Amino acid sequence: MDPITILMFALIALLIFFMFRNGKKRQQAMQELQNGLRPGAEVMLQSGIFGTIESVDEEDNKVVVRSGTSTLVAHRNAIAQIVTPTDAPAEEPTSTLAPDDDPEFGERIANGTAEQAATEAPAEDAPAAEPESPSTDAETERPDTDQQGGEQTPKA
Repeated sequence: MDPITILMFALIALLIFFMFRNGKKRQQAMQELQNGLRPGAEVMLQSGIFGTIESVDEEDNKVVVRSGTSTLVAHRNAIAQIVTPTDAPAEEPTSTLAPDDDPEFGERIANGTAEQAATEAPAEDAPAAEPESPSTDAETERPDTDQQGGEQTPKA
């Protein structure tokens, strides 16, 4: 057999494999969607209408959806996605600082928490000590030169 023919058969087999895999993923996603259809879930229909499920009729494959003041009866397959499931667990913040929070400008972080830094921070009334710039003998001896050593013109 020719190597090109073997390559063609391998590509066809690869395409068939990916088609089956994609079909299984779609079926699984549809099954999860159908299992999530419960009264109280907020859904979006394929037409773009948002509403809340009031009841689900398994035998006739119908769903009663309330959107605002109106009630719609739709086929189960007309639901495009579940916006808010009924079993959504409530998330509680575990810490006051999120992992991506950066400290404020000038805020000190001691041992990783801002609360400890707030208690250990120095009093705001205390004057901050400024570092003194080192003076050289050249600056004190020749006042007519600038920082880089160049001559300054006398000011009138």
